[in-house]
Amino acid sequence: MRMRRLLAGALAVLTGGTVAVVLIQSSTPAAAERRGQAPLVIGHRGASAHRPEHTLLSYEAAIAMGADYIEPDLVSTKDHVLVARHENEISGTTDVAARAEFADRRATKTIDGRPVSGWFTEDFTLAELKTLRARERVPELRPDNTAFDGLAEIPTFEEVVRLAQRHGVGVYPETKHPSYFDSIGLSLEEPLLDVLGATRMREVFIQSFETANLRELRGRTKLPLIQLITWGGAPYDWTAAGDPRTYDDMVTPAGLREVARYADGIGVDTRRVVPVGADGRLGQPTSLVADAHRRRLDVHVWTVRNENSQLPADHRLGDPASPVYPRATGDVAGWLGRLLDLGVDGAFCDDPAMGRAVVARRAG
Repeated sequence: MRMRRLLAGALAVLTGGTVAVVLIQSSTPAAAERRGQAPLVIGHRGASAHRPEHTLLSYEAAIAMGADYIEPDLVSTKDHVLVARHENEISGTTDVAARAEFADRRATKTIDGRPVSGWFTEDFTLAELKTLRARERVPELRPDNTAFDGLAEIPTFEEVVRLAQRHGVGVYPETKHPSYFDSIGLSLEEPLLDVLGATRMREVFIQSFETANLRELRGRTKLPLIQLITWGGAPYDWTAAGDPRTYDDMVTPAGLREVARYADGIGVDTRRVVPVGADGRLGQPTSLVADAHRRRLDVHVWTVRNENSQLPADHRLGDPASPVYPRATGDVAGWLGRLLDLGVDGAFCDDPAMGRAVVARRAG
């Protein structure tokens, strides 16, 4: 498996990563490398820089590009089957809005305290969802991906797991809106564990932005659990319970000590590791990686994206006056290299080929 990934990294360099990779100036090994493990390349929603996200097309591309893990976000159907969608509202990622037979399914719901309008997976059976076709979520940023609109179905979690097993990679599922799905009788944790048990899948990380479901899972599985942490806000289960704490409290030494009681790592917004100022430029790194490692917590960062508009100003390339500057590829390899220098143990990458090329380059 390691040879396949190194070859994939070399291919990525030959097919478009050459300029980006040579920009890396680092020779300092990351913490994971010092422990004898290369940092993980996690295919964020598959290879979402190249294919519409959360489709088998996207996951297959991520595997071919050398991802160690592929990431399905999980929501439930009406008949309690887990499927891969970034959100349970699917008007932005499928053709459901154009399907006259489902016009009456449009609804407004309160999800994690916010009103959301559209079409929701929990109002469709799996058979109905399988009649829909996926499309690119951000066509203005990734117009090339629209060439694949209409080709792919919504995959089930089991289909994603089976694909990963056939190719010898892991899966990194996220439970989306677990409190909400609990409230409507479609809990995500039981079918998640059922699929993993039935397939005997062991190369797994399970992640969530909430805390209660991770604590519940800790009592039911030995698989590694990852507490997700955003730049601002708070876990919704804390907010719903009237708990005044926020994610800021979670990244303090005391907060990390508490996280370590039920989780094996944290998945954090890159700004938690290197803050970004009002001008878009990087500030001084925080102590979060070292603090987490002291608690034996792995640190995985999200999300490393190729486009200038998605990168810190320090790593953008090209003419800002160009109309295509926002979606042009910047110094993404240099940005990822900087994060790896700070000791992160893995990165969610929209372009796993780029991530693999950077890690392979560092491995020598």
